Amino acid sequence: MSVSHLRRVAAAAALHLAFASAALAQPGEPGLPVAAPEAVGVDSQPLVRLSQWIRKDNLDVRSFLVVKDGKLVFERYSQGLTRDHNYELYSITKNVTALAAGVLIDEGRTRLDEKVAPILAKARPDLKDALADKQAIELKHVMSMSTGLFYDFQPSDDPIYYGAPDRLKLAAGTSPRRPPGEAFDYTDVNPILASATLGADAGMPLQAFAEQKIFKPMGMTHYAWERADAKGLVSSGWGLRLRAVDMAKLGMLVLSGGRWNDRQITSQAWVRTMTAPSSAPWYGQYWWINDIVATEPEVHAMGFKGQFIVALPQRNAVVVMTSMLPIEGGLRESKNVLAIRRMVNDFVLPALDNASHASPTPARRKALARELDLAAHHQGKPGAPADPTDTPRL
Repeated sequence: MSVSHLRRVAAAAALHLAFASAALAQPGEPGLPVAAPEAVGVDSQPLVRLSQWIRKDNLDVRSFLVVKDGKLVFERYSQGLTRDHNYELYSITKNVTALAAGVLIDEGRTRLDEKVAPILAKARPDLKDALADKQAIELKHVMSMSTGLFYDFQPSDDPIYYGAPDRLKLAAGTSPRRPPGEAFDYTDVNPILASATLGADAGMPLQAFAEQKIFKPMGMTHYAWERADAKGLVSSGWGLRLRAVDMAKLGMLVLSGGRWNDRQITSQAWVRTMTAPSSAPWYGQYWWINDIVATEPEVHAMGFKGQFIVALPQRNAVVVMTSMLPIEGGLRESKNVLAIRRMVNDFVLPALDNASHASPTPARRKALARELDLAAHHQGKPGAPADPTDTPRL
């Protein structure tokens, strides 16, 4: 083989590597730089296989991100979506509410043992009588899903979600079924009580407080907290829209003990409390615990139809997904939960485990770039009924 031929082969390989690298290289976010997987000891091959599996099974996964050691090493979008699209996060709204509660607790403006009924009755004197049988409920009961309140949800289009002019009135009118703190019972009455109580403690709507104390300090953009009722009250259980990269920042915030860059957003003590078992072994203060990964510590945020932030403390890693995956199977065993368990355990953890095999070769970069390009054009079949709010937005 001639020297000139070898030079041409080398030049072609270098050019191809440059194209592959360009396909992967986007500028980082504030506090979230981008790196190739192998640069931080992550094997990209299992992540490529994960993306291939998503396409093969035609899953409607709209974004999937992996952060390792504070660097964004895998950023997969489908359907022509981009980093700047935001998504309806459903119950991940609760997790942001928990962070906002931590800020208020750190500032001495609220407490976990604060009784919510007097706060709400002061803000809404018209609801004083309806709140009379709820005097024992504390903020910690509201945020650990253990108020004991019963609400008779309608099978579809329940007004608590759709068009109720006064959600707090609906929540205040619920009946106690058991004493507060006795048992975990996941009901979306509780986040309505949380948003009203925390907004009253903050002296401003909860969404404005979160913007001031969390979203802007963390360099988030394209965020929105929507679906307020006619009284202007948002729910703490749904309505928040964030970009996937900003979801990743929330996971990093938890891993860092509440610190973002050089700013303590909320205290380490609150992060420990928030992510410690409360009303159930797998539930803290609006955060889920060790329910995705059973073999090591893990905390996560979970939203209806397949929205997830999974934080892996031992690995200093965060996994984010937004999707429209099936909801059948129940709260902790729905098909979208089973899907994220498989994705993390069968693909992401092996990628994080294979540091000794994570050599940054041109072939690996080429394979990753090609797969991300195929993923970008993949549509996927929605596994759950779509509402207008499910459409990603810029």
